Amino acid sequence: MDEINQPADTTAGSRRGRGERGAAARRASRAGGGPGLSLPYISRRIAVYDVLDEEGLQIIEHNADTILEEIGIEFRDDAEALELWRQAGADVKGERVHFPKGLCRALLKTAPQVFTQHARNPARSVQIGGNATVFAPVYGPPFVRDLDGNRRYATIEDFRNFVKLAYMAPSMHHSGGTLCEPVDVPVNKRHLDMVYSHIKYSDKPFMGSVTAPERAEDSVAMCKILFGDDFVENNTVMLNLINANSPMVFDETMLGAAKVYARHNQACVLSPFILSGAMSPVTVAGTLTQILAEVLAGAAFTQLIRPGAPVLFGTFAASISMQSGAPTFGTPEPSLVSYGAAQLARRLGLPFRTGGSLCASKVPDAQAAHESANTLNTTLLAGTNFVLHAAGWLEGGLVSSYEKFMIDQDQLGMMQKMAAGIDLSEEGQAMDAIREVGPGAHYLGCAHTQAHFQTAFYRSALADNNSFEQWEIEGEKRIEQRANALCRSWLDSYEAPPLDPAIDEALLAFIARRKESMPDAFT
Repeated sequence: MDEINQPADTTAGSRRGRGERGAAARRASRAGGGPGLSLPYISRRIAVYDVLDEEGLQIIEHNADTILEEIGIEFRDDAEALELWRQAGADVKGERVHFPKGLCRALLKTAPQVFTQHARNPARSVQIGGNATVFAPVYGPPFVRDLDGNRRYATIEDFRNFVKLAYMAPSMHHSGGTLCEPVDVPVNKRHLDMVYSHIKYSDKPFMGSVTAPERAEDSVAMCKILFGDDFVENNTVMLNLINANSPMVFDETMLGAAKVYARHNQACVLSPFILSGAMSPVTVAGTLTQILAEVLAGAAFTQLIRPGAPVLFGTFAASISMQSGAPTFGTPEPSLVSYGAAQLARRLGLPFRTGGSLCASKVPDAQAAHESANTLNTTLLAGTNFVLHAAGWLEGGLVSSYEKFMIDQDQLGMMQKMAAGIDLSEEGQAMDAIREVGPGAHYLGCAHTQAHFQTAFYRSALADNNSFEQWEIEGEKRIEQRANALCRSWLDSYEAPPLDPAIDEALLAFIARRKESMPDAFT
């Protein structure tokens, strides 16, 4: 993973065009990437940003232990889960579980601090945990804002398009999961098409379905066709998002999916979904306390299912408008929650998930940019290991936007460069250049500048840094218009990564059998 991987020459198609599309491809090349190029996952060389001192961390941990012991966490409609907790020494009263102090932390000692999620292309496998940061796309929206400017329900064709874009984006290390919800496919069958799309149209790692235990089983079965039974049972090939139903509830659906994945050694991202003021207290400390309690209970549960199964400390935290109740993004309080939760995750020895490019804006405008930048910078500086919603999120998570995806993935390249830190090698120190130029001259023509000018600075594939006159001559295009053109050129030039025809045939046969086994359901 030390070198840029290029499994397929997918830049050729975009360079066939002239004018605007040709310029877009050249800009992508100058930015250190372009469609088909893939940068390795980030190995951070910058320090994390901590907001809590030792006293603050101990206060949060003590209060979380109090919640677990005195208030308890509900495990609803799952007799097996309640029995497992009873056997582990918890006090189970109805569906509410009370945890003796230290029980959850003791169980979590078997969870790995760092693990590898394997991709079908081994060069695309990623490290989860440690100093690694992995970017994954938007997850979950039922709507898209398409390239013709329409806000509409998402389709399976949209889903495939976003898989292709994530595959082609240089700084997108992961294919993600539910990139949008394809409502033109029956609810009980669409997971089959979605998982197949990740396998067929990308060779990056991906996520499985969590909307029902049987859909999680289908996801595992498809991975076994792809990787082999033994490999799946002994390695991690999927990440899977398991949300707590905050405050302090795990429901039957999430518990069922978590049990399936943990039993098969697949990673669960235990992630409370928090809108502070509605689903947690309005204060940062209160929200952190509740998040820690929920993660401790949910993550420890995976170790009851299979000790050693990988699990992530996850959180999604937003504030709300106290006037309208709508979620807000890019504000200070969720950033403080993310920083604090990252510290708590490191204390537990668990990989951490949060953040992304989050915004409440309805279009990819200045509000979207400011809110997304605030969230994304926090995400990187917190030391986040797995970043869901890194590109494409719009309208508080209701919309996957093509144009926003392109703008966001460009920003991810900047984060990749930022995370590399300061080069202190002999070349980085540049003393030869300083000696050559001396006082009063300039560095434009010196040997050091000539050797490094193509890669010295990150150059956006979308930002316009030309003069006003040049911008005017080129049509006075806003960044959304440039993103639209670049997106179209990427999709036009897409080439699928090779997939063994026998595996493809077996996957399609499995999907056909499963679809034939049940009637269509749209609710």
